[in-house]
Amino acid sequence: MTDLPINSPVEEIFNPLFSSKGVQLFIKRDDMIHPFISGNKWRKLKYILLEAKKLQKKHLVTFGGAHSNHLIATACAAAKFGFNSTGIVRGENVENETLLLCRLFGMHLIFEDRESYRDKPALFKRQFGNDPEEFFIDEGGSGPLAATGCSELIDELTETYDHLFCAAGTGTTAAGILSGINRKSITTKMHVVPVLKGADFLKQVIDKLSNGASFEFHSQYHFGGYAKTSDELLNFIKNFTSSTGILIDPVYTGKLVFAIYDLISKDYFARGSRILAVHTGGITGILGMADRFKF
Repeated sequence: MTDLPINSPVEEIFNPLFSSKGVQLFIKRDDMIHPFISGNKWRKLKYILLEAKKLQKKHLVTFGGAHSNHLIATACAAAKFGFNSTGIVRGENVENETLLLCRLFGMHLIFEDRESYRDKPALFKRQFGNDPEEFFIDEGGSGPLAATGCSELIDELTETYDHLFCAAGTGTTAAGILSGINRKSITTKMHVVPVLKGADFLKQVIDKLSNGASFEFHSQYHFGGYAKTSDELLNFIKNFTSSTGILIDPVYTGKLVFAIYDLISKDYFARGSRILAVHTGGITGILGMADRFKF
């Protein structure tokens, strides 16, 4: 069940800015775990899938928007590990590349209006009742099992870092990594870059899942909100990708890396600092913004 090459490599990124500020930047390449079950998507699904197997469930039901990386990852994982799958999609019935991939992996799609979508447990019960074969997976795979999977990232690190950065949508990945840091009793400082506007509520989510461990919260890099962007961010992504060969996206990893570069330029870090950024994968999300890029 867990035969994906989970131990992703760490790659150093070089830039004249880093040399001038006396810091080093590394990226944990979780995007290389799998083409579609990539990054934190696999880490979050790992123990969820094991729980579904243990309970002898046969049908995974989960939730997401029309460009959800989580839907693709769940569809692919279901196909790979012998489950059926259904994705309940927020909003009107549409067709796009993301949903095509979900269908190709065998996922059945149900489109629900945004009001009904808000109460996912009720929606699950209405659609599937008490069918013993169905297994509920929350949007983004969030929850304690997902956090446990994300915590294992820390066990893979073979070097020490002064700072570790992670983007946050639900807060589960950040909380899991933070728990891993505390479990290993290392001195690495955790930094969270929320990708949505008004994200202070994520502090409570992370606190709860990580048992109140301390972290830095950089809430100024949302670029207008979830899945919002700007020409400044898109140009940064183009420059970074073309100079490193590492693809980042406007929803999560682009905002994360932009934040780190900006903080370095503003002398946020002491000279000699070693910084690790977690590439949480999900780069198919860039397809939903293809028309925003200008070349």
